[in-house]
Amino acid sequence: MRFTRHFSATVVAAGLVLAAAAAQAAGTVQVSFIQSDKFTDAGDARRDIDGNLRELARHFDTLAQRYLGDGQKLTVEVLDIDLAGEVRPSRRFMQDVRVLRGRADWPRIKLRYTLETSGQLPRSGEQSIADMAYLQHISAGYASDEPLRHEKRMLREWFATQFVAAPAR
Repeated sequence: MRFTRHFSATVVAAGLVLAAAAAQAAGTVQVSFIQSDKFTDAGDARRDIDGNLRELARHFDTLAQRYLGDGQKLTVEVLDIDLAGEVRPSRRFMQDVRVLRGRADWPRIKLRYTLETSGQLPRSGEQSIADMAYLQHISAGYASDEPLRHEKRMLREWFATQFVAAPAR
């Protein structure tokens, strides 16, 4: 797996190159973050933003392995990210703190995708994924200290509804 970040005047792109083991062949995903410097809220510092984008790219990889079938290729362009919660200044901790209140601070990700399957026409679309009730349910499968657990759960649900799960391995 490789994560790269290229800087230009209008586009900051991140690519994820996959090489699945022959014994566990699955679909692949390529993720690009389009104009990430203009995202609503991808983190509160450049270091955090880069780390969050890498974490999301890795999660897309995990989901592709689970939900895409052998030979399927998914291309995702992330157009905007608004992480759960709000960043608030904190003098007590000497750094900003992300506060989750469950009001109008739910996670949102806008993306454009194309799914290619050999022998079929590509399927594509643009969607805004959101979870307005992110604090009202357990983020199943993710520990309370897991980075971006609300966004990861939201993306997992989107994958499960959009793509047919690969056969059990």
